[in-house]
Amino acid sequence: MGSGRTVKFALCEVLQFAGLCVPLFIVMQRFAVIVAKVKTSAQPPGDGSTAYWLIVASSIAYVTSTALLVWVPLKYMVFMKKKFLIGRKKWRPVTLVYVILSTLPCFAFLIASSEVQINNNLKHDTFTELPVSLVLFSLICIDVVERIRHCRLTGQANDTERDADIPSTVLTHVEQVAPVTPITPAVPGPAVHRQGVPTPMQPGANQLNDRSQNGAGARPETNGTLPGIPGNNGRPYGMSGLSEPSGSTTPYHISPYAYTGPLRFLCATDARADVFVDSFMFWMDTVEMVRVAGHPLVYYSGWVFPIYIFSYLSCLRVVVMPHSPLLSSLGVALQDLPFFFVRVGLIAFFGFVTPILYLMKNLLVSLAFIYFNFMTKLKVFNTERMFF
Repeated sequence: MGSGRTVKFALCEVLQFAGLCVPLFIVMQRFAVIVAKVKTSAQPPGDGSTAYWLIVASSIAYVTSTALLVWVPLKYMVFMKKKFLIGRKKWRPVTLVYVILSTLPCFAFLIASSEVQINNNLKHDTFTELPVSLVLFSLICIDVVERIRHCRLTGQANDTERDADIPSTVLTHVEQVAPVTPITPAVPGPAVHRQGVPTPMQPGANQLNDRSQNGAGARPETNGTLPGIPGNNGRPYGMSGLSEPSGSTTPYHISPYAYTGPLRFLCATDARADVFVDSFMFWMDTVEMVRVAGHPLVYYSGWVFPIYIFSYLSCLRVVVMPHSPLLSSLGVALQDLPFFFVRVGLIAFFGFVTPILYLMKNLLVSLAFIYFNFMTKLKVFNTERMFF
C-alpha cells in the first residue's frame, strides 16, 4: 500500500514539474531561433549563434533558479500542511505559482516573438499550435493532477467519497427528505385511544391539509427557506434538496441515473474520469481565444497584446478551488466580458477569424449572470413566484 502511494506521489510530481519546464524550454527555444534569424539577416549580419545559445542558457538558468528557490520550497510547505497555504482550502497555491512562473513567461515570449518579427519585417514563425497544444495543455494537466491526486486511482469510488474528494458543481446525488406530517388541531373532549394498526396517511389529504393551513400551499420564501416543514429551521434548499442538518441524521445518497437493466454498463460513471472532462471543458473558451492569435493576420498585428493579456487573466481562474462561489463572478469578469469585446474587435477588423458561437456564448453568459444575480433583486423583478 505504501509503495503504491509512493509511486502515485512520484508520478504526480514528475508530471507537474514537466508541465513547468517543458513549455518554457520550447517557447524560449523558438524565440531564440527568431532572434538568431534576425541577427543573421541584419545589415551588417550579427552573430546569430551567440544570441541563440545565450537565450537557451537563460531559459535553463531561469527554470533551475525558480525550481530551487520557489517550486521546491512551496511543495515542501504544502506537504507539511502549513496553515497559511492550505488552511482555508479556498485557493490552490501550487497552481498560482505555476501560472506565474510558467504561463506568464510563455505568453510574454509569444508577444515578444511577434514584436521582433514585426519590427524587422520578418514572417518566420507564428507559433500556430504551440500556445494551445503545449502551454494550455500543460496547464490543464496541472489542474487535473491537483484535483485527482488526493483520490485513490484503484478500485471503485462510492458516491459519498466522490462528492467529498472531488468538488464539482454538477448535481451528483439526491438527498431523501422527510415527509411532511400535518399538524392535527386539538379537539376538546375525551381522548380516543385507537388499538391495532394505525390508519395510513393519504397523500391527497396531506396536500389538502397543507394547503388549507398555509393558504396557497407551502412554497419557498424569498430568503430560500421552506416554511411548514418540521426540522427545517430556516435551512436553505438547493438543487439536491435540503441541506444536511447539523444532527446525526445522514441523508441517503441516491444516484439520479441509477439503472439496473441489461444495459446498465452504458450508465457507467466515475467522478475521477469526469475530472478530465470538466478540466478540458473549463478551458475551451480560452483555447479558442489563444488559437485566434496564431492566425497570420492577427499574429503580425497589435491584436496579440489584448489576446494574450486577457487570455492570461482568464487563466487565473484556475487558482480558485473548483467548488468556490467566486468562480462564477471571476469567469464573467476575467473571461466572458473581456473576450466579448476582443472578439467584436477581431470580427470588425479581420472578419470571421473567431466563431460567432463563442461571441454569443460570452454575451449570453454575461447577460444571464448580471440579470439573475443583480437585476432580479430590483423591485420590478422581485416577485414571490417560483416561475416567471
